[in-house]
Amino acid sequence: PRVLKHFIQEAQDAEVAMRSCREGCGLSQTVSVPQTTVNYDDWEKKDGLEKAQEVQTGLWLLQQALDLLGPSVTNTALNNHIDNTVRNLVSINAVLRSLNFQEYTPPTNVTSLDGTWRVSSATELLQVHVNFLRGKVGLLLSGAPACQHNVS
Repeated sequence: PRVLKHFIQEAQDAEVAMRSCREGCGLSQTVSVPQTTVNYDDWEKKDGLEKAQEVQTGLWLLQQALDLLGPSVTNTALNNHIDNTVRNLVSINAVLRSLNFQEYTPPTNVTSLDGTWRVSSATELLQVHVNFLRGKVGLLLSGAPACQHNVS
């Protein structure tokens, strides 16, 4: 939870930097991103594997979108934020592996994925990123046995 809080703060910093950027900070095309809304009743009904796959798919979508954003951004400070955000996504995936979540295999066809939507601006992309970390990633990690507060 402490590590995730750090990643969320860095994601918020990137979002703030993007909002203040005026030139060289656009997204060259629309991209698919994970939906960030959570129906808690549905979430609770899912088993751990389903939850992990939903989160891993979302992280993969975000990484694909950020990989498209990076080259279109010419603002150096913002590019540093994006690079850091991508590294943080890789780290989150490493955390999931360390918690023994099943290895993720990316889909072959993004258009067939459920639970996605499309964004056309870098600001929207980074906002989705922050909300996804706060929401579904946070829920998945808070439910992981190793992340329970009563574990000694």
